Amino acid sequence: MKITLLGTGTSQGVPVIACKCNICTSSNPKDNRLRSSVMIEVDNSTIVIDTGPDFRQQMLREDVDNIDAILFTHHHKDHVAGMDDIRAFNHKWKKDIQVFCTNITSNALKNEFPYIFDTYNYPGVPKVNINLFENKIFKINNLDIIPIKALHYKMQVFGFRINDFVYLTDISEISEIEKEKIKGADLLILDSLQRKKHISHFNLEQSINLIEEIKPKRALLTHISHHMGLHEEVNNQLPSNIQLAFDGQTLKIN
Repeated sequence: MKITLLGTGTSQGVPVIACKCNICTSSNPKDNRLRSSVMIEVDNSTIVIDTGPDFRQQMLREDVDNIDAILFTHHHKDHVAGMDDIRAFNHKWKKDIQVFCTNITSNALKNEFPYIFDTYNYPGVPKVNINLFENKIFKINNLDIIPIKALHYKMQVFGFRINDFVYLTDISEISEIEKEKIKGADLLILDSLQRKKHISHFNLEQSINLIEEIKPKRALLTHISHHMGLHEEVNNQLPSNIQLAFDGQTLKIN
């Protein structure tokens, strides 16, 4: 299984005007973060989790030729806004893209992209096939996908386990029952917004505490805000099995 971090950043805490702080002026490309998303290549399937506003840029940067499915964690704009750009894959491969999401996210997508779901088949619009899931195992191309339910403040969101890989972003709370689904993972990629506590995201301390409780072989932190600090400085302060992820990072696990 190959894991590619398409983006590890967030709109949270990012200045909307030019900023001259040490994060924005850093010469280290690992401090430059697009919105959070990940790509999984396994068993001849390519799956993307979330299509944020930077989706097109991420696909071009990684030279992605085809995707089989998109999983959505939830329907906030920074995780769905790029769905329009799947049309390039429709055009090349003459197929609909399989989208997996909850009913709530499906309704939000239909409100966000009404032209995609209109009864009038306007030429050139993206083609998707919505597959609804609940908190039960489902399949993509015979591959088991285990949803992991959590809260993003008071909003229900989902992470996913695929074989021994777990991706869990935009969370502030997770139940003991759902934690059981994470145990035994080789790689956990986990939400970690900043050092200070936040109403709807894990901060650095909470992320480390969950990792130490779950004990994956390796953990990477994602959805990193402007306020976390410089990549290398933060990594130097973390345990050896926990590191900040960075855009374009690739890993292989069994």
